[in-house]
Amino acid sequence: MIRFEQVGKVYPDGTTAVDGLSFEVAEGELVTLVGPSGCGKTTTMMMVNRLIEPTSGRILVDGEDIAAVDPVKLRRRMGYVIQQVGLFPHRTVLDNTATVPALVGWKRARARERAAELLDLVGLDPKTYGPRYPAQLSGGQRQRVGVARALAADPPVLLMDEPFGAVDPVVRERLQNEFLGLQERVRKTVLMVTHDIEEAVRMGDRIAVYGEGRIEQFDTPAAVLGTPATPYVARFVGSDRGLKRLSVTAVEPKDLEEPPVARLEEPAREAAARLRTSGARWAVVLNASGELHGWVSADALRRARERDAVGALARRMDAWVPVGAPLKQAFSEMLQHDAGWVAVLDGARFLGVLTPAKLHEALRRSVDADAQGVGREEVDFDSVSDA
Repeated sequence: MIRFEQVGKVYPDGTTAVDGLSFEVAEGELVTLVGPSGCGKTTTMMMVNRLIEPTSGRILVDGEDIAAVDPVKLRRRMGYVIQQVGLFPHRTVLDNTATVPALVGWKRARARERAAELLDLVGLDPKTYGPRYPAQLSGGQRQRVGVARALAADPPVLLMDEPFGAVDPVVRERLQNEFLGLQERVRKTVLMVTHDIEEAVRMGDRIAVYGEGRIEQFDTPAAVLGTPATPYVARFVGSDRGLKRLSVTAVEPKDLEEPPVARLEEPAREAAARLRTSGARWAVVLNASGELHGWVSADALRRARERDAVGALARRMDAWVPVGAPLKQAFSEMLQHDAGWVAVLDGARFLGVLTPAKLHEALRRSVDADAQGVGREEVDFDSVSDA
């Protein structure tokens, strides 16, 4: 846990970097600090490991005032990932990863074994990549090594300063996904700096939006996008925040419609008669266990031969998402496959379909939930309707 209590930083020339910061990062939580250049977000993070000393207030890590801790020992208790990675060019990947365990007194064999474990954890085969040098790696691979090194001594706290800013957008998205998966397993207390609101929304359990040395809003991504606390926050997150909100609102079972169903082994003529009676133009095709096998049109069923089963006529279902996926992913599937709906699955089991109308309802319900106690007149619904 990291706690800031009225923390400030004023430089000798009178410049105030941060003023009166009070907030808390819970154990196992990932908090993103976001804002424009010069807003104080990096200063905030660097005060946690005392690379910058605060001029007022207190910072506590796991209940201990860091001002009473030797700075070198403090830094060795924290992971630190920076944009340019900071690997030692003359040391192998394995030795780079083992740096902090070696510094805190681990025996060489144990440190290297731990380094190999971490390389494997971030998706780099230690036998293949361990003997290499940083110059022999791609930018994305070097960033993975940087994360592995930061985690090698199993620190409870991880500080990340624009960790994915130096790689191209495709690699950045992949690294973000990989880190979120890694965080699910290791559950570190993470303070991450970024200037990109989309990255902050994607990565953070909560977001601190900075403006001129102060936190303008500290809340969940959904709340920041749905109910900006100040006009500054509204401008910073952008007029398209309804679209951004798609990435933090999950597909839930209550959002789904139940379409007509045809069974895999069912005679096609029987399914055709049922669809004709209901007026439906298509049906999803499920097996006896409720697993999705595709879809079939009413026309295909009507043209079927006497002995045909539904399964012989089923077409592959390309547009689908798992339950709990972001609405943005479902929307993307609709666009990519030019589909009027997407199937939603729980594992292989079919739950229902999400239509554009239901997607909009889910987004509006999410906004309404955050607007409770704020007042609908204070929420910009136009930015949601445009989504």
